Amino acid sequence: MTAPSPVLHTVQDRPVLVWRCARPWLAISSAPRGGGIGLRNWVLNATVVTDYAHPDPTAHAGEMAAELGLPGDGIGLMTAVDVRHEVTAVDGGVQASVTTGANAPVWAAAPEEARTWKPGTINAVCWSPVRLTEAALVNAVATVAEAKAQALVESGVAGTGTVTDATAILCPRDGEPELYGGPRSRIGASLARAVHAAVTAGLRIENPRHGRT
Repeated sequence: MTAPSPVLHTVQDRPVLVWRCARPWLAISSAPRGGGIGLRNWVLNATVVTDYAHPDPTAHAGEMAAELGLPGDGIGLMTAVDVRHEVTAVDGGVQASVTTGANAPVWAAAPEEARTWKPGTINAVCWSPVRLTEAALVNAVATVAEAKAQALVESGVAGTGTVTDATAILCPRDGEPELYGGPRSRIGASLARAVHAAVTAGLRIENPRHGRT
């Protein structure tokens, strides 16, 4: 099953990338809209202002989806990065599309007193060509995090991610499922390499924020 291609739109004077699915895909996501595990009909990755402070991001993503005419349940991600700087990498049929905003990295296991932070977001939208079990989907989320952290450290970024990173992984709802999504499984290995490549390339983009705000 082939992943849909993203299409660029403008909503509320901001660029938005939209993936429309011809039929629902099984997904796992940490996004503010459409998070959890379930069938999803679309994905959007929207650029918002750097000091974004909407009281209900879930509702806001829903408003954008309605303006775009997106039907049913979907996944809505947000970032201050201009989504026109999205980088897609493909490996073994797995596709990873990433917007990389790493100006404010953090170490995941920082001490409790390290509470000061600034917004920064790495959003990853990943597509598997074959079905994954729910357990494998959970495993795949960890694989994305590990590959992202590897790319950051290898690129000299002092952190494992940012405080608002979000991930979405989608796979076909039918077919014989893969049981594992770790970095040495068939799909997980391709996923790790694709995410690593996309994040590494994204880190090379200068001034990725929209309007540099």
